[in-house]
Amino acid sequence: MSPPDLQPRRSLHYAWVVAGVTFCILLATAGVRSTPGVLIVPLEKEFGWSRATISSAVSVNLVLYGLIGPFAAALMSRIGVRNTVLMSLAIVASGVALTPLMSTPWQLVLLWGVVVGSGTGMTAMVLGATVVDRWFAERRGLVLGVLTASTATGQLVFLPLLASIVTRYGWRPAALLVAGAAAAVIPLVAFLLRERPSDLGLGRYGEQPDAAEIRPVAGNPALVAIDALRSGLRSRDFWLLAGSFFVCGASTNGLIGTHLIPACMDFGIPEVQAASLLALMGLFDLVGTTGSGWLSDRLDNRVLLSWYYGLRGLALIVLPMCLGSASWGLPIFALIYGLDWIATVPPTVRLTSDAFGRERSGVMFGWIVAAHQLGAATAALGAGTIRSWTGDYERAFLTSGALCLITAGFVLQIGRSRPHKAESESVEAMAEAALG
Repeated sequence: MSPPDLQPRRSLHYAWVVAGVTFCILLATAGVRSTPGVLIVPLEKEFGWSRATISSAVSVNLVLYGLIGPFAAALMSRIGVRNTVLMSLAIVASGVALTPLMSTPWQLVLLWGVVVGSGTGMTAMVLGATVVDRWFAERRGLVLGVLTASTATGQLVFLPLLASIVTRYGWRPAALLVAGAAAAVIPLVAFLLRERPSDLGLGRYGEQPDAAEIRPVAGNPALVAIDALRSGLRSRDFWLLAGSFFVCGASTNGLIGTHLIPACMDFGIPEVQAASLLALMGLFDLVGTTGSGWLSDRLDNRVLLSWYYGLRGLALIVLPMCLGSASWGLPIFALIYGLDWIATVPPTVRLTSDAFGRERSGVMFGWIVAAHQLGAATAALGAGTIRSWTGDYERAFLTSGALCLITAGFVLQIGRSRPHKAESESVEAMAEAALG
């Protein structure tokens, strides 16, 4: 046997390659999801559609993005992560590429609402959670934080560019650029993405050699997802996690991600400048979410969530004043809100895994993400309707801020009353019986 210092050493665990590919996938789909905020005003001007009408398509997109998640997680266990992602990217690229041909509101709802919403939902936050659970035993929070921050990086990369293209050439070339970005990731996924460490004769990163591999959830993907929801509805922690994530969606991509650029334009701020502000928030969020992942490995995740929701609520409450003093107020808002934007994801994933176990955490988190997107859809449609009725977004921002402050209190109760061991075993037995 070779001495320890002469034994071969792997320079890079393949888990990092899989994480890199996953980051690129989420980056491309983040660019797709950030596009509606740039297109709202151009579509309003060209077709005469009301902001409420356009927001309804965004709302459908957000709902499907969330509802597809748990079924996508179960599908990943059935046909594999790579096949699921390839299917998703093909759907997204096709849907976005067809949007320059639309001329009526129902086509907008069909393409951006149904097709793009369903496609992006298959590579939603559950993809990052699934990859981390399968490939990492150490640094899970940090890796998930970086993967989650891909949304922020997507904004940073795409929004200023898209706004500039829309201003100079119109919205159609911008849509084609986004479609091309989604299609460009397909070869990367096909050649480099692998299902599990065991496929390469490896264990998870940082895992002991004799550790047992996670047993995939078997069965029909639809039945697996529905059964997970049934057991989740009997859990107090599920309601707390889903309720907090509903508010998270209502205060992030449904409200700010969709309506901040139009709100800035209402105050005379040019579209490119407003998109650059959103991209700046994405830069701060890249730092904040990565840091949140690091902290989630070390601190009480309930306390982290309480701080995140509290700071976000205060930022949204002062946003109307910041819009009125754009020279100093908006950069301060961008800093505070940006650091907090999706920092809630790593602690929520960790608490979900603690509550339901690693075997089912992907599907359970999928349903929690569905609640997130229902909140986002409610805010996207509600804020657009409020703007159409009142002429501004102030009530929408204040309502969302108040919900965040309330949520900062109740997230502290997550995990405080875990079910007794017998009850937990009973729930698992019922789940296995349903799958069998």
